[in-house]
Amino acid sequence: MKRIVALSMILALGACENASFSDRTLSTKDTSSLSFYPDDQLLVSAKMQFRDGNYGKSYKMFKEALDVVPDDTAAWLGFAASADMLRQFERSDYAYRRLQPVIGHRVEFLNNYGYSMLLRGELVAARKYFLAAYEKDPSNPVTANNLELLRNSVNSPKRASGDLRGI
Repeated sequence: MKRIVALSMILALGACENASFSDRTLSTKDTSSLSFYPDDQLLVSAKMQFRDGNYGKSYKMFKEALDVVPDDTAAWLGFAASADMLRQFERSDYAYRRLQPVIGHRVEFLNNYGYSMLLRGELVAARKYFLAAYEKDPSNPVTANNLELLRNSVNSPKRASGDLRGI
């Protein structure tokens, strides 16, 4: 019995010696040029897709970015904006409710949520959020643009989506 225990210990030690714990070329590769958090590429790509007007792609990418970092406020804001542009307001509302306690006082949130209200035709609510953003930062070009859009929306007649079918 002692021989079996001794033999099994010798075999186990031999297996440890053969295991590769040494520095291979792959483990000593210089990674100084890599970003600390490489998963931010999803966020960068999502923002590019949004800027290009590919809201379906940006929505999907922002959602994937949230799967990686669930508390990323930039990803939540992009997700909400993409959902707004796709007219998926129940999803954007969820994102805005989640963002409200965290960044609800910031100009970015106020502008985005105001724009969401504008897309829904809620002009009074949109004005409230745009003016709150303007009070925080009067020189913000996004806020100025949103207020201009609101002014133009007030002057435009409201039409149902099927009003022009006979033309």
